[in-house]
Amino acid sequence: MDIDALRSFIAFVETGSFTRAAKQTHKTQSAVSMQMKRLEGELGKGLFEKEGRNLVLSVQGRRLALYAKPLLQLHDETVATLKSPDVRPRLHLGCPDDYADSILPSIVKLLHRYLPKLELQITCASSYLIRVMLDSGELDAAIVTRLPDSEEGYLLTTDVGVWIGSEEMDITAQNPLPIVLFQKDCKFHLAAIDGLMKQGREYRLMASSSSATAIKGMVKQGIGLGAMAKLSAGQDCFVIESESLPPLPSIGIALVISSRAHSPLSAELAQQLVKGFTEMT
Repeated sequence: MDIDALRSFIAFVETGSFTRAAKQTHKTQSAVSMQMKRLEGELGKGLFEKEGRNLVLSVQGRRLALYAKPLLQLHDETVATLKSPDVRPRLHLGCPDDYADSILPSIVKLLHRYLPKLELQITCASSYLIRVMLDSGELDAAIVTRLPDSEEGYLLTTDVGVWIGSEEMDITAQNPLPIVLFQKDCKFHLAAIDGLMKQGREYRLMASSSSATAIKGMVKQGIGLGAMAKLSAGQDCFVIESESLPPLPSIGIALVISSRAHSPLSAELAQQLVKGFTEMT
């Protein structure tokens, strides 16, 4: 497909006329018109139709418009990258806040070991938002929670949920039981609520947050009990082992590569990261 013709087509989409498209691309109107005819001939589809006195996009033209900008952007990025004397791979990595202290630093260290010139951008957000960004291609890769028997991504490690609380809190004297949890999309949120309801135990959800730091801070202040992965709790949290509390599930923590992003993270490199992470831990 003629990239210059595609650029003129985008100019028409943005301006709504061949005259303004010609001005935007610094061509004559007849040159733009010829480009569009060649583009239609190459695709075998009419891209424009008359609407009164105006020329507008046809159904096929609107379909092409959905892909034209990303195609042109990818072309320009590819040319710029190949022309660059110092190619620096870029990676946008997503990580839930609860693994930012336990898993993320090791992965970052390994990434720079295998990709010395890497330009790394990290986004920490809720697990739900991380998955949305991963699916849309906004992230190249992400560290995510999965079921232990799932085949999703590349398994970094497994973990188990634990209850955490203040050492001074007597949980048997708390009625209702105060709890602070991750947001509703978190497996531990669902398991904690479901388990307490099955026990017939009254509870009060004091707060929910996507931030592990916020939850641990509230737990240390005695505001409520928390439920999270043992790795996320770390060494500075008091783990409560009590048969009066419902058990929390086991999880897998995996590295997932976006199928929609043009990531420098290949399957082979992902496997190296898993191996390196296992050796480090």
